[in-house]
Amino acid sequence: MSRDHKEFTVEEKLKALYVLQEIDSNIDKIRTIRGELPMEVADLEDELAGLTTRAEHIQEEVNSLNDQVNRKKQAAKDAKELIKKYEAQQSKVKNNREFDSLNKEIEYQNLEIQLSEKRVKEFAVDVVAKAALHEQTIAILNEKQAILNLKKAELDSIVEETQKEEEQLRKISEKARTIVDERLLAGYNRLRNNTRSGLAVVSIQRDACGGCFNKIPPQRQLDIRQHKKVIVCEHCGRILVDPRISGDDVVAE
Repeated sequence: MSRDHKEFTVEEKLKALYVLQEIDSNIDKIRTIRGELPMEVADLEDELAGLTTRAEHIQEEVNSLNDQVNRKKQAAKDAKELIKKYEAQQSKVKNNREFDSLNKEIEYQNLEIQLSEKRVKEFAVDVVAKAALHEQTIAILNEKQAILNLKKAELDSIVEETQKEEEQLRKISEKARTIVDERLLAGYNRLRNNTRSGLAVVSIQRDACGGCFNKIPPQRQLDIRQHKKVIVCEHCGRILVDPRISGDDVVAE
């Protein structure tokens, strides 16, 4: 059965905090080894998603332009067929009015052919430009994908190497956290977040605070060695512990 926070002595809580600090510092080192890789991988994945969407849109535009080219070519073909039809009808007309009417239809179809051919050329130019842009986008996408693959492989390798160690550390961390009361734990977390080094619990080193290196009076050092109360550095606010303290017995299975 797990013990309540009140059942633990101040010394036990200090030992647990000391262990907790060692574990968190080790986890910090693991994350430093990973560096910016997780963020770089996430950024590359977002960039690839954007490039993929862009390439798809460009391809849709190319397909649409090709459809319009085909429609205009068909329109020109249909117009030529109509001209042949009207020219055949002209040889059978009975008066000038019918002949002139067919002639106007032929002129109109010739204009349709010219307009369709003009549009075909314009669309063809757009297709070439869009196809080149699509090819360029795909090249960038492939380049970014290759970089992402390398970054992912590197990150996976590092995670694989450090995951087991981190899991073991987290188990010990969970055990240590059950010993420290919520108020003290909140203070520890606040100190961790407010210092660049991540050190909230430090030992005395050469009669000075192991965090800010300011001298600690002899009487205060004596109080720290007795482990009867939680003492913080007057200068940096870090929790001070005896350098000979060990939390092995506190977190032992």
